[in-house]
Amino acid sequence: MRYISTRGGMEPLSFTGVLLGGLAPDGGLVVPEQIPRVDDATLQQWRGQTYAELAFSILSLYCDDIPQDDLRAMVDRTYTAKTFGSPEITPLTLLEEGPAGPLYLEHLSHGPTLAFKDLAMQLLGQLFEYVLLKEDRWLNVLGATSGDTGSAAEYAMRGKRNMRVFMLSPDGRMSRFQRAQMYSLQDPNIFNIAIDGVFDDCQDMVKAVSSDLAFKQRRSIGTVNSINWARVVAQVVYYFKGYFAATTANDQQVSFAVPTGNFGNVLAAHIARMMGLPVAKLVVATNENDVLDEFFKTGLYRVRSNAQTHETSSPSMDISKASNFERFVFDLLDRDGARVASLWQMVDAHGEFDLGGTREFHRAESWGFRSGSSSHAQRIDTIRHWRDKASIVVDTHTADGLAVAQQYREAGVPMICMQTAQAAKFAESIREAIGEEPLPPPAYRGLESLVQRYTLMPADLALLKRFIAART
Repeated sequence: MRYISTRGGMEPLSFTGVLLGGLAPDGGLVVPEQIPRVDDATLQQWRGQTYAELAFSILSLYCDDIPQDDLRAMVDRTYTAKTFGSPEITPLTLLEEGPAGPLYLEHLSHGPTLAFKDLAMQLLGQLFEYVLLKEDRWLNVLGATSGDTGSAAEYAMRGKRNMRVFMLSPDGRMSRFQRAQMYSLQDPNIFNIAIDGVFDDCQDMVKAVSSDLAFKQRRSIGTVNSINWARVVAQVVYYFKGYFAATTANDQQVSFAVPTGNFGNVLAAHIARMMGLPVAKLVVATNENDVLDEFFKTGLYRVRSNAQTHETSSPSMDISKASNFERFVFDLLDRDGARVASLWQMVDAHGEFDLGGTREFHRAESWGFRSGSSSHAQRIDTIRHWRDKASIVVDTHTADGLAVAQQYREAGVPMICMQTAQAAKFAESIREAIGEEPLPPPAYRGLESLVQRYTLMPADLALLKRFIAART
């Protein structure tokens, strides 16, 4: 399997050739030259596999330059009941039956940081260390987080050999629990940087550093943000696992409702569908920052300014520039790198592009894409509703997904909502919804009282580069 850029300006590389990088040299994102298709016999074989077996089966289609025994060993070390709380890794809960079709919750948040990003990040830590030790080199991981990516990356990379982590987060715009998870880490290879701005400022700084090829090479900069291809492909696994758990035969379809900000989680669902997973609808759920909802309804992709980006109670989705969206548009435009590059030049110059009315835009609907947005009031009502109806307390992002999913349920088709984080990470909103404080797992109690260590910094690219250079 070889990898190319969404903008057409990169010579094909292997999986390990793109593993440690972020953006492609031409500013695009790396994608496989083709998406492998799986037939009915393969689906049937996969249906009976454990999560680790399924992860190996899928990942081996995309990674052919790591010996199979080594890849299998890393996957087996990653996906254990000890790390993820149950042998199923991503168990399914039936919320309700009914004429609208069954509604399920797929639990993705039982990893070390109580968020779905652990499922890819724990594997990424294994892959990174493996390649770095093989090549006898160091990597300085640079990332941006709106809440969950940062802690998942740091818990996956802490103590790992031959790597450091520099994680940018928007100062004061994460929940108390999210901040404590990251800032309380004292590992010498972890550096938390709180940026005076919004998430998009953090993400723009990471992209700017990745685009400075000389600095990137000199300082051995890599990324674990969702622009990293290995993270995306690792997330493909739980869509297959959820499908097998909700169906009994391969002629059945399911729909997925996915809360998303950076588009990485729902992109993985799109890839699963392209591989042959029988998917009826892919429901993109946003909060008040509804850039993606606007696109899927109108074809207009319109980036919001910092002043227009809302600070919400589902902060991990407070994003107006969805990095992984470029990979989706690449597929939408028949993998035409020149056209993708032109569209993103328009975004850089004018903050938007419009595909409304085009053949390509209507293709998204034929692929099953639907969308919707949720408000704070809807989140609170949704949390309260499912606590009362099903005795389950969901976090604010999952509540967005459940609220939007209701619009697209259909008889005979299971709707699986991806549960992206545990409620304890967003205690203020949960208390508002049900009048009770959600208890975190015992190992996390008292987390917010721990000493926190971080550096406050303005959104200044030169200052960030100096900070990194002084520590590498």
